[in-house]
Formats: sequence, C-alpha cells, structure tokens
Amino acid sequence: MTDNILSYMTFFPLAGMIVVLLLPSKSHNLIRWVSALFTVPPLLLGVWLYGNFDRINPGLQFVERVPWIPAYNIDYFVGVDGISISMVLLTALLSFLCIFASWGIDKGVKGYFALFLLLDTGMMGVFIALDFFLFYIFWELMLLPMYFLIGIWGGPRREYAAIKFFLYTLFGSVLMLLAILALYFTSEPHTFDMTRLIAQSGKYGVQPLAIWPFDQWGWGFQHVVWMALFIGFAIKIPAFPFHTWLPDAHVEAPTAISVILAGVLLKMGTYGILRVNFPMLPQATADLAYWFLAALGTFNIIYGALCAMAQKDLKKLVAYSSVSHMGYVMLGMASFTTQGINGAVLQMFNHGTITGMLFLLVGVIYDRAHHREIEGFGGLAAVMPVYTGVTAVAFFASMGLPGLSGFISEVLVLLGAWQKYPILAILGASGVILTAGYLLWTIQRIYLGPTNEKYKMLAEINGRELFTLIPLGIIVVILGVYPHAVLDLLRASLDQLNQTVIPHLS
Repeated sequence: MTDNILSYMTFFPLAGMIVVLLLPSKSHNLIRWVSALFTVPPLLLGVWLYGNFDRINPGLQFVERVPWIPAYNIDYFVGVDGISISMVLLTALLSFLCIFASWGIDKGVKGYFALFLLLDTGMMGVFIALDFFLFYIFWELMLLPMYFLIGIWGGPRREYAAIKFFLYTLFGSVLMLLAILALYFTSEPHTFDMTRLIAQSGKYGVQPLAIWPFDQWGWGFQHVVWMALFIGFAIKIPAFPFHTWLPDAHVEAPTAISVILAGVLLKMGTYGILRVNFPMLPQATADLAYWFLAALGTFNIIYGALCAMAQKDLKKLVAYSSVSHMGYVMLGMASFTTQGINGAVLQMFNHGTITGMLFLLVGVIYDRAHHREIEGFGGLAAVMPVYTGVTAVAFFASMGLPGLSGFISEVLVLLGAWQKYPILAILGASGVILTAGYLLWTIQRIYLGPTNEKYKMLAEINGRELFTLIPLGIIVVILGVYPHAVLDLLRASLDQLNQTVIPHLS
C-alpha cells in the first residue's frame, strides 16, 4: 500500500464522492458521516508520510510513474519533496476538519459534500503532480467545485462572488496553459515531465525577443514564459493587483469553504512559483524576482494590513489579513537565503492553520448572531469565555506573538530578507505593528467592554466546533515552540532549490 500512498491520499475522496452520490438524498446524517469517513484515510496516510519522510534527502520521494498517453510523452507522475510535503499534510488535515465544519449545511447536502470531496482530490493532486499535463488537470479540477460551492451555498451575493472567482482563475489558467505549451514544444524530446523540463532549463533562451515591447525590455523567451506563469500563480496567492476576487469570495463562501480558500488554495500560487518558476526558469527568476517579487511582497504586507484595518465585516478583515500575510511568503521567497525561503514555506503552512482557525471562529459567531459586523457586538468574553479564549490564541498567532507559530515564520522571513533588502525588511516588519493594531482593535470591540444586551444569551462554543479548532490550536502552539517539526521536512529541498537560482543572480 505504501508504494501508492500518494494516489490513495488523492483518490480516496474521489471514491467518497461516488459513494455519496449513490446515497439517498434525504439521508443527510449518513451523507455527512460517509463524507467524513472518506477524509480519514488521507489524514492517517499523511501521518504515516510525515513519519517516514527522509528529511536529509532533497530529492523526490514516494514517486509513482505510469505511462498515460505515450504518444505525447504524458505520464501519471507524482511524488513529494520538501517543497510539497507540508502542503500535502495541510490539505489532508484541513479537508478532514472542514467536513465537520460543514455539518450545518442543510440545503442540497448531497451535492455539497460530493463537490467538497471532488475539491479535496483536486487540491491534493496539485501538490503531488510532477507532470505538467497532470498538474494542469488537477488545477482546473478545483475550479468547478469551488465555483458551485460558493455560487450555490454562499451568501446573498454568492453568484457575483463565484463568477468573479471563476473569471479571475480562468484568466490565469489560460496564461498558464500557454506557458506550459511553450515549454512543451521547446523541450527535446517534447515532454510535460517537470523534472526533465528543469534539467533542460539551460536551453530556454534569455536573448531579447525581436518583438516589441520585449526587445525594449531585454526579455527573452524565458522571461515571457516566467511572467505568464507568474500571473497565473499570482491570481491564486492573491498578489496585488489580482487580489480583488478574494474578499468577495471569502465573505460569500460558507465557513468551511473560506477555510479551504485561505488555508489551501492561496498556497497553490506560491507553491507553483517555487515548483515551476524558480527551478525551471532560473535566469528569468534571477532577473524578475530578485527585486520585483520582494517589492510586491512588501507592498502586499502593508496594503493588506491597511485594508484589514478599515473593514467593518469580521470575515472581510480576516480575508485582507491573508493578503498581508501571504506578502511575507513572497518576500521570503525572493530573498534566496536559507532563512528566507524556509520561513516562506513555513509561513505557508502556518498561515493555513492560523487563518483556518480564524475563519472557523468567524463561522461560530455568525451561526449564532447571523451577522459579522464588528461594531455590532461587544463584551462577548463574559458571554462566551471558552470561545473568546480560543479566539485569543488564533488572533495572537496571527499577529506574530512569540511562542506561537506565526512569530517563527515571520522572523525567519525578515532575517532572510534583511540580508538582501534591508529597507524592504524594515517596511515588512512594520506590517507586524499594523497587524497587531487591527487585531487588538477587533478584540476590544467584539470581546471586551460592556456586553451587548442583544447577545447576552448566546450559546457557548459546542463540542463539534471545538473539535475543528483544537487540532489547529495545538499545531499553532507546538510550532511556536518547536518549528523544526516542519522545518526539518523543508530544509534539504529548499536549499537545493536556492542553489539553482543563486548562480544566476548578478
């Protein structure tokens, strides 16, 4: 079974979708429990994967390769290394927890859980695929269920949010497809195998193309392909100015789908840059990412924090905080230092757990009060003390309090960035102060002060809700004290990745 562990982790949810579709539509509880059952094997296999992953080996592990479409050199080729392992584990964990966070869905239950399981397969597939054709199929597979999960089960403006998400992502996918085809036809022999495309990276031209405006910019084939891929991935991050779909999607999406959006889908953008742009197009990475990506990341940190500070809707505040925190990932990646790139990938994992907690907590209060207006509450700490305590852990982790996981990853990013961009590192560090400002202000308005008479009888957080939050809270605390639990998985592969770009830096 361990020979095909990644395939089992990916396709168990797909099998679950088929089973759910065969169940009676009115058997809501049966559908929920069957869906939850099919997310358990990927989580257990993820635990086994974590224990058996070789931390010293920078190469691919648990590789599976089967010829698929031989006429076009397309294989079913999957595997994990230090770049993808943490994302595979995060996807398995959040998918399992979000099934239980979806227990309150009572409209179209069969359709919701079937689409969720299909989404789970697509997400896992993106992180394990090593054939570009397979990667693109999994990438697009996520688009359809996410569109319907927002458009059918979302809030009042769900159709607008779903269409906006679909169009933005589709635009990025078209650019990505053109870039993939360009790499395929440039390779000899033609291949979609990412490892072979990386091995041939020296062949991709960097001489200026005789096409305006690329000749004026000094851009060659490698630069054009890099930018097409980058825009496709930047939409998912989301990086400014491609971020405007995110607040609408988050606000309108059901709670569990907001968790998946922030916890997993956003990471696919930065993962794609690390998996594809950096090793496959190293000269273009050195030319375009060295300052551009770092500056964009720093701008995201400050811009996202300022936007979050201006929000009146608690869910939208958390959404803009994601824009800010993903800026640290971009800044760390662009430093091309051991601390920076390790901090960036650790931040990807930490952001998934912390923001997952935050959206789950927003869902708890929304289910009771049926609104998310920050000014509409007050004094909830006296009414819901357990809920307030869990919220405090998530808020303090998000603002980077020492002893919690957010602090470690942000400090590593800033240490790495300081070595290359001291001014940007200083500006990025100011984001910590802005984050503390809007989160502490939110705590003051919602949980402290006199109790709003309207909400004096709100029910305390229940056992099912705690079940979805406590595992994430434990991880946040453990990684705040012992970050090597994840860093040891990353280091070897990320150091090797750095070495593919560093020789090209001027």
